[in-house]
Amino acid sequence: MGMTKTPRSLRSVAVRKSLGSNLDGATGKTVSAVASLIAAASVSTGAQAQQSTLPPVNVDAPKERPRSTAAKPTPDQVRARNALRRAAQRQQAATAPVVDAAGPAPDRNPYADPAAPYKVDHVQAGGKFPEKLVDTPKSITVLSKEVLEDKNATTLKQAILSTAGVTLGTGEGGNAFGDRFFIRGFDARNDVFIDGVRDSGVSVRENFFTEQVEILRGPGSTFAGRGVAGGAINIVTKQATTEKSFYNMDTTFGTDKTKRVVLDVNQVIDPSWSVRAGGMFQDAGVAGRDYVKDNRDGAFVATTWKPIDAVKIQANYIHTELTGLPDFGVPYYRPSTASTAGGPFPDFGSNRNAWYGFVNRDFFRTGQDIGTLNAEVQITPDLLLTNKFRDSYSTQNYIGTLPEGPVLATPLSASTLSANPQSRFQTTNVIANQTEATYKFSDGAGFKHTALAGFEYDNERLSIDKYTGLSSEALPGGFSGSGSLSGVSVFNPQFTNLPFGIPGGLSGLPTKVTIDTKSVYVMDSANYNDQLILNGGFRYDDYNIKATGYGTVGGVANVFGQQQQEYLMPNFNLGLTLKPLPNGSVYVAYATSSNPVGAEFDGTSVQYGGLAPSLNGNPNQIFGPEKNKAIELGTKWELFNRHLLLTAALFQTEKDNARESRNIAGAGGSIVSLITAGAAYRIRGIDLGVGGKITDKWSVFGGLVLMQSEVTKSLIPPANTTLYTTNVGLPLSNVAHQSFSMLSKYQINDVWELGGQAVYRSKIYGGTFLAANQGTSIPSYWRFDMFAEAKIDKHWQVKLFVNNIFDKRYYDALYQSAAPFVLEAPGRAAYVVLSARY
Repeated sequence: MGMTKTPRSLRSVAVRKSLGSNLDGATGKTVSAVASLIAAASVSTGAQAQQSTLPPVNVDAPKERPRSTAAKPTPDQVRARNALRRAAQRQQAATAPVVDAAGPAPDRNPYADPAAPYKVDHVQAGGKFPEKLVDTPKSITVLSKEVLEDKNATTLKQAILSTAGVTLGTGEGGNAFGDRFFIRGFDARNDVFIDGVRDSGVSVRENFFTEQVEILRGPGSTFAGRGVAGGAINIVTKQATTEKSFYNMDTTFGTDKTKRVVLDVNQVIDPSWSVRAGGMFQDAGVAGRDYVKDNRDGAFVATTWKPIDAVKIQANYIHTELTGLPDFGVPYYRPSTASTAGGPFPDFGSNRNAWYGFVNRDFFRTGQDIGTLNAEVQITPDLLLTNKFRDSYSTQNYIGTLPEGPVLATPLSASTLSANPQSRFQTTNVIANQTEATYKFSDGAGFKHTALAGFEYDNERLSIDKYTGLSSEALPGGFSGSGSLSGVSVFNPQFTNLPFGIPGGLSGLPTKVTIDTKSVYVMDSANYNDQLILNGGFRYDDYNIKATGYGTVGGVANVFGQQQQEYLMPNFNLGLTLKPLPNGSVYVAYATSSNPVGAEFDGTSVQYGGLAPSLNGNPNQIFGPEKNKAIELGTKWELFNRHLLLTAALFQTEKDNARESRNIAGAGGSIVSLITAGAAYRIRGIDLGVGGKITDKWSVFGGLVLMQSEVTKSLIPPANTTLYTTNVGLPLSNVAHQSFSMLSKYQINDVWELGGQAVYRSKIYGGTFLAANQGTSIPSYWRFDMFAEAKIDKHWQVKLFVNNIFDKRYYDALYQSAAPFVLEAPGRAAYVVLSARY
């Protein structure tokens, strides 16, 4: 009764020593020694109370014995222990908050290296890409939140155009407005994803809700479904976090009349529930372009709830709306169709600021509403089930003017053009559901597997209409807005302020497209002791597309037509990664993808990647999908305390059964554009990338891509037969075959940081069906930006950006016609950004 209790800490020590001694093969004397230790601890602890009744215990000191050889860890145990330690270190690095003098970073990127935010370690799709990027057998460029901020990239277009290996195209098929990207030479305008779900239809995407932008290069139907010939773009959105509440605000003022405010607030309700909300407002012009407006507003809300450790539910909603006056660029000067000379008219003396639209008629209004519900259930420590549901609605609504068909005069300053109106009211609805199971297990051969199986359903619905009644009575005889206005001065557009009445509304004769896709896929990544990683996957898509609409056949207007196609598309990928050292890898990968008819379903004909209704019994699109295959050999290394990632890859992508177009006589004497299949293209090159920190103060992010492309098979004559006798041997259009970008930032002291960016694009050729067969081109360019950042205190900072320092006149893209319009890039502009972080 009077025995003093042994303190818990001493009891724990005793138990640990007892267990350790037994593991070492000690005799029963050791047990007696432990009993003596417990008794001594009890006597010592109870001495003050004088209540101990334990009798003294006498034991012989244990004899030192050699350790049993059976107790020594085997080589497999050593490797397993080291692997567990490395896994724990990686997990700790991935989840540990960034700490500085101001405390934990409140809105850190969960995918980036905490000590080097220019270096991203993981992509969002952890089940499909379970290894770190350094060990993933695929070229992936990731623009982190910090990279987007230091590029001052407020739209996806701005971010992409300052990244090597990606170029911009103009809208096609009547859709002259919106994001159209080319990755490794192939159209990717409908290969844009938001949180892993396809964002169908060409839109203009803001970055205020973006955590990072992932550019997956090379064919990837296994990962993403249809298309993805040159690559895909995944926008990762900001999610609510339970780490810490924070309150951020960024206010921007620019010399291009920009006024912009962005709010981002995360509130931790309790340890299991948090809510994040943000908003954006912008009123802006465009540097170097008259009249053009770029106004935006938007908001997002996201919530994360973990009722128990094994369950996580996330929901978010995003709304954006962009409005203003559209800019369809400047006209192209060409001495004759038999000449490759010429270029954009501003390079031949016209005013680079000249805008050829109508301020009282033209407008654009593009918006998106995206709702997502994601649920994750950790069934066991090794089995994770996820389900993601998406419902989205987007609009493209505009009336714009294309400056086309210049009529050359002497002197050149007297030249005129036709102001060609373009209008569209496009709505896109997407309902998608992805269900995936990720299972981790070890096999008897020593491989640790991360296997994923999934089912996906997508329903995409598109409606395209156009405006009528766009006429003006200000000109003699009137001017119908549905036709081109000729006689517009190239050097001094004289009809900018032409009055217009209220548009008469939509035609009521829309083209409608519906795509239903059911997909199943399996993937596996097998890791052998962090020395050898095998990667593979298979996907099967059941793709159904239906198009209905109206046209003119044999002089009869508003003829209704429809067409429906179904494609069953299997694709796969394989990868092998060897790790000669823990911080580096060498890999080889092979992948396939398929482009069915209508994959770029915002186009109004197959010529533009869409599916046109078959009118008057003239089906002209009965053929299989284009097939893409690629092989890539690369290496990746983490240097400078593993805070800098260097990548290098050699690649080759081939497209077979590619589509071409020729005209034939149709019913009633009409001319039908017949699409044929059987052409082939090839593009090969080298892709170099860098991202992270060279020193504690010096951060870099950039890349160099050098490509060579060629049409290897063609069944029809080129677009310009006076210049080319065949398409075979020609390079691809809409491709900058050499591109370079480098963002660099240096921390001078605790207050100041200085940075800059250099971007190079080589000459881009124009042409149809990817071949550079028109004899048109836009010149190469260098562009330089700079910025300076001052930390006022731990809550406030100010940044000064100067974009296009030398006011370089350059161009982003050109239309595919023989007399194209050309998209002109912004001129020099300066911005001051005041940021608050609480």
